[in-house]
Amino acid sequence: MKYIIILGDGMADEPIEELGNKTPLQAADTPVMDWLASHGCCGKLNTIPEGFEPGSEIANMAVLGYDLHKVFEGRGSLEAASMGVDIESGEMAMRCNLICIENGIIKNHSAGHISTDEAAELIDYLQKELGGSDANFFSGVSYRHLLKLKGGNKYLKCTPPHDVPGIPANEVMIQATVPEAQATANRLNELIIKSQELLPRHPVNQKRKAEGKDIANSIWPWSPGYKPQMETLMQRYGLRNGVVISAVDLIKGIGIYAGLKSIDVEGATGLYNTNYEGKVEAAIDALKTNDFVYLHIEASDEAGHEGDALLKKKTIEYLDQRILKRLIEAAKEMDEPLTIALLPDHPTPCRIRTHTASPVPFVIYKPGKTPDSVQIYDEFSVEKGCYGLLNRDEFIKELFKQD
Repeated sequence: MKYIIILGDGMADEPIEELGNKTPLQAADTPVMDWLASHGCCGKLNTIPEGFEPGSEIANMAVLGYDLHKVFEGRGSLEAASMGVDIESGEMAMRCNLICIENGIIKNHSAGHISTDEAAELIDYLQKELGGSDANFFSGVSYRHLLKLKGGNKYLKCTPPHDVPGIPANEVMIQATVPEAQATANRLNELIIKSQELLPRHPVNQKRKAEGKDIANSIWPWSPGYKPQMETLMQRYGLRNGVVISAVDLIKGIGIYAGLKSIDVEGATGLYNTNYEGKVEAAIDALKTNDFVYLHIEASDEAGHEGDALLKKKTIEYLDQRILKRLIEAAKEMDEPLTIALLPDHPTPCRIRTHTASPVPFVIYKPGKTPDSVQIYDEFSVEKGCYGLLNRDEFIKELFKQD
């Protein structure tokens, strides 16, 4: 048996008036998702353990069955693995966004979805101006970058910028949660303020401003941690091998720590215009020689953060027609049967433009297994599924269970 998880990041939502009081999943035309539901078994999954915020790092690790209380060390340390950046003893890693602040207010978490090339110039500039001693910057994809701090203390209150659009930046600066972390908080806030002095005058931002685009006029470090210690999926579930396919460094990093090989796909952007066809073909090819594929699609989450319900509906339809349809067609020609699971990691409701901790809908299709009564895949119909409500590692165990 081969296995694949298709993770539609942030795909779940709430009923939206603009969509006739339906969720984007309910409003979207998704015949393949509905086929999976009618031929598989459904349920809901709690992906956010008690005491954790509903971030993608938490939710994706939970989907893969990890005990977050034991292994989680922040988003930055996971992204570092994808970027090939080692975290040494005594170092703390953090996600470092490039964001747009306007009149003191956080306008968006992505500097208007700045391009990777533009962002790389800005991060290189910050490294020359501010890095090289205790702090070092590493460029990633679009607005998502990495900051390492020597001697940093991770016990900080850091606000993810996608949680606070419209909030004054000075109200959500970094705070220490223990006295020993105060020096770290002070240093990080100093770097934020210095970046706000440097970035607006860089030619990249001057050009973006002239073109009427949002400028990347501040860094925003968050999710601190040290190097995590994680068992691989091979060690935990007896798999021989596996791959992760994503446009997002965070998910690649989780996969690498989980023992998966990361496969890059040309044109994978993490947005609605990502290379859907390239990603599914990479997954199909990987299944020829691997037991497991984790195929992550970011687009719906970004649409939710933008509060764009129509775009979110479109991204779900793209996943249905450009990923799932091709995958199921290919599965018929495979030498081994393929178990297919589909789910979001967390909801990203367009109404609030950030993540929530509500349970997410999932379906597991196993060839030959008797389906339950669910006929439609959405947030509400799956509640009648045979799996009910699962927690912790129950989902991944059901996926790999030999029925």
